[in-house]
Amino acid sequence: MAEEKEQRQEAPPLPQVTFSTFVLSINTSALVHLGVLPEPSSGEVKQDLVLAKHTIDTLAMLQEKTRGNLSDEEKALLDNILYDLRMRYVGLDPA
Repeated sequence: MAEEKEQRQEAPPLPQVTFSTFVLSINTSALVHLGVLPEPSSGEVKQDLVLAKHTIDTLAMLQEKTRGNLSDEEKALLDNILYDLRMRYVGLDPA
């Protein structure tokens, strides 16, 4: 218990939660599922296209539900991330 508390105190502070950091976090998850980035816990690079598609679909749903309510910068970030992830997915999907 004391060891856990010590580790939390030594960890760097987390970034402020904003729409952009939220989208970037989901983007990172998608990149891990696509096999672009290693899994944080193991350091292994694995592909899981089912989870990658689900994560991309989640971002697409977020795009649809927030349409008209984002700043220009937030909209551009989400649009660009979705475009990039979709192109990566299509390049990997064996279907």
